[in-house]
Amino acid sequence: MGSAFTLTLANIVMWQWERQAILPKLPSHEFYGGYIDDIFLASNESETTLKEWLENANLFHPNIKLTYTISKTVSFLDVLLNNNNGVLVSSVYHKLAAEPCLLSFLSDHPRHVFRNVIQTLLMRAILYPSTFEAFNEERRRIRLTLLLNG
Repeated sequence: MGSAFTLTLANIVMWQWERQAILPKLPSHEFYGGYIDDIFLASNESETTLKEWLENANLFHPNIKLTYTISKTVSFLDVLLNNNNGVLVSSVYHKLAAEPCLLSFLSDHPRHVFRNVIQTLLMRAILYPSTFEAFNEERRRIRLTLLLNG
């Protein structure tokens, strides 16, 4: 897995790469964010322009290569983002392999672990959806998931 310093070093390298290869060439009025080695960009540029920009970013260093998805709907970490006629709409992203299984409430874990699972589900439901409808859908999903997991 590497040493304890690996993550710090990776963050330094990615910060340097962002500062030199990404941010100066980023078109204005774009939404850009990152977490460790994942980045997200929402843009109104053409697909051709974006691909050129991404290919140029790949030339910066031989060991840093971007793989990218250009779409109206994309997941970033555990947020699902959708371009709905020029409006960026967000909701909670659910990985198919992980849903709707949670830590079994019959398992022998400390009680605070179960409370943390529920608290995390609720915080995601509150923070991620950008519409009331998406919030209600997530609320229903949480209720069903908790019922299925006992």
